[in-house]
Amino acid sequence: MNYPACALTIAGTDPSGGAGIQADLKTFQELKCYGMSVITSVVAQNTTGVQQVHHLPAEMIKEQLESVSSDIPVHAWKTGMIANKEMMRVIAEHIAKLDAPYVMDPVMVATSGDALIEQESRHFLIEHLLPHTTLVTPNIPEAAFIIGEKIETLEDMQQAASQIVDVYGAGAALVKGGHREGEAVDFLYDGSTMHTFSEARIQTNSTHGTGCTYSAAITACLSKGMPLTEAVKQAKTFVTSAIRHAFPLGSGNGPTNHWALREQGVQP
Repeated sequence: MNYPACALTIAGTDPSGGAGIQADLKTFQELKCYGMSVITSVVAQNTTGVQQVHHLPAEMIKEQLESVSSDIPVHAWKTGMIANKEMMRVIAEHIAKLDAPYVMDPVMVATSGDALIEQESRHFLIEHLLPHTTLVTPNIPEAAFIIGEKIETLEDMQQAASQIVDVYGAGAALVKGGHREGEAVDFLYDGSTMHTFSEARIQTNSTHGTGCTYSAAITACLSKGMPLTEAVKQAKTFVTSAIRHAFPLGSGNGPTNHWALREQGVQP
């Protein structure tokens, strides 16, 4: 029997379905890998913002991780919202057990602008989890926080990607240009080569969960044994299509369309 590639997401929830665990699992499904999840926080949010957050005890996160890793193989995994140091310590202790490519989406602020990780915990994330990553996928504000410098130009983005790998120890860094004007340009530095991924910018407010979806798509591709550069390329195509064919739902930043490629007759 041929078993599917299995991908795990460790993140918070989104009851409106556009971001977090829900977006990750939709993405895994569309990219034909078996999705699993460990919930860190239950978040009351929608397209307009975050209304309330309940963090699960670290012990419960540990039990979820044990349940998954003791029973089903994990071929790649990602983290999204990890709100505090206690959660991060538990995850750090399980990295060796998971023993698979690790994609970190360093979720610090929601699309709406709401903070999702405590300030002190951001530093802990950088010091104790970032060096274990196969890839970290910060947007410009997140990358600026990691390196402690302003990022304004394309050259700044490339320099940040290099620093995140060479100075802070990430396996590779994908600095995303969604917060700039002009073309949506992302830079991937893998420790030796700077790769550029560019798509025409889509004028839309339907960007809720794009970071989650992008990193989940990369994770799904890695779970199937795809090389990192190709995984990022395919994920960029996936998330761009999801934005281009997004749904006009909600009264804030609407969700993307996770089955857009399939809808267009393209095999993900």
